[in-house]
Amino acid sequence: MIEAEWWDYDSLDELAEAVAGDVGFIVESAVDARGASLVAVPGDETGSAIFPKLVKQQLPWKRVTVIPTDEKLVAMDDERSNVRAIAKSFLPAGARVIPIVADIPDYKLAGNSADARLQDLPWPPDLVWLGVGDDGHTASIFAGPDMQDALDAPRARRAVGVMPDPLPAGAPVARVTLTRAAILSARTVLITLTGEAKREMLERAIADGQSSKLPIGRVLAEAEQPIDIHWCA
Repeated sequence: MIEAEWWDYDSLDELAEAVAGDVGFIVESAVDARGASLVAVPGDETGSAIFPKLVKQQLPWKRVTVIPTDEKLVAMDDERSNVRAIAKSFLPAGARVIPIVADIPDYKLAGNSADARLQDLPWPPDLVWLGVGDDGHTASIFAGPDMQDALDAPRARRAVGVMPDPLPAGAPVARVTLTRAAILSARTVLITLTGEAKREMLERAIADGQSSKLPIGRVLAEAEQPIDIHWCA
């Protein structure tokens, strides 16, 4: 049974303040305990609303490494790039931002390259912060022929390349994503989402567990730690 704790807010601004505070505490605690912090963050709109509040905090940013939970196979200066948005927020604060995608057109090889980059980082992450798509995907674990690669990758594997099927209309490109094992290896897993439809979908996915047809349900079904879910309408 998935152990999930829901936190409900009246507005996105209220959610953003609360999540920024929680993430700041995680970062500060990690630096106090281990001298550094590694966090994986989403590139979605909810994350972008929270980043400005997070970076305003007086945290030891020079000891913080930030990676995207997933990335599209586009150039880093492309507006669709997750790491581009992440770098805009966190680099000025002094954090280290690590891209996970190289200029490799073959998405499977791009996944191998991303995994190699992540193998160089101290693991596990202190935080993996996830969003959830309208179709139930999380990070870039989409339904499609490559979903099982991301779900069933060995524990040591941190990233794989995937081709969503169907391709999302807004960004019809292949992706690289953290694997389920990499996501669930984190000391803390946090989810942010907005809207009644997504809440109902996530509640259903959690209830279905391993039998869920949605990627988020399949990921969370293997979680051994409690999951914090922050939601507003």
